[in-house]
Amino acid sequence: MLKIIGHLAFTLLLTLLTQLGGIAWLVALMFRRRLAAFLVLYLGLSLSAIWTAPHFGRVALSCWQQGPLQMQSWYFCLLNRNFVTPELAEVLQETATAVDTAYPGTVTLVLDANFPFLAGFPLLPHLSHSDGRKADIAFYYSDASGYRPKAVRSPIGYFAFEQGVSECPAAWLSLRWDLQALQVLWRDLEVDADRTRHLLRVLAADGRVRKVFLEPHLQSRFGVSSGKLRFQGCRAARHDDHIHLQL
Repeated sequence: MLKIIGHLAFTLLLTLLTQLGGIAWLVALMFRRRLAAFLVLYLGLSLSAIWTAPHFGRVALSCWQQGPLQMQSWYFCLLNRNFVTPELAEVLQETATAVDTAYPGTVTLVLDANFPFLAGFPLLPHLSHSDGRKADIAFYYSDASGYRPKAVRSPIGYFAFEQGVSECPAAWLSLRWDLQALQVLWRDLEVDADRTRHLLRVLAADGRVRKVFLEPHLQSRFGVSSGKLRFQGCRAARHDDHIHLQL
């Protein structure tokens, strides 16, 4: 009984993390070399999703593409978190191209997007990435030598917070993590204000974009204002380590 419960719990965990991993694990239980079978099955399911997801209204952002728009890490691709609607894929590509045109050599990095199938399926720990119409974009970063293409402060682009004034009180039931112990581990880079400001203006001017989440202190810092720029609220994750956009 404990073994069955363990397999069910692991299946649930894989499903929540990757959407397709739970299916691969359940099928792999029928094989003697379980781990090898799981890896083959999971890889097969993930690759097949690239071709089948468009029939369900989503497309995969390329994990190998070179150019102004790229996925930030293999991590998001490995976990099937790089799927969006065709319209959002078009918005992301055009936005990245616009920033690259204004600042040649700029690479826009996508973080978490959505899973390949099923509207309403949660993409934890996000509260809203469930319909293919949301994606997170990493900040652009610079150091003393200037802009650093594809550089981010943390390994996955999240949790390297830009400090500023916040009116949110401390609360237990919140995704607004501070993760202070991790901040000293991140790379010593500065947000490239010019490129980030231009990105925000391009998104705000795009009629297809409905909302852009960014902490108020960064909106003030970059000098950008728009009815589309929103504060996500005190219960949701901080948005001073990345930019969230949705159609």
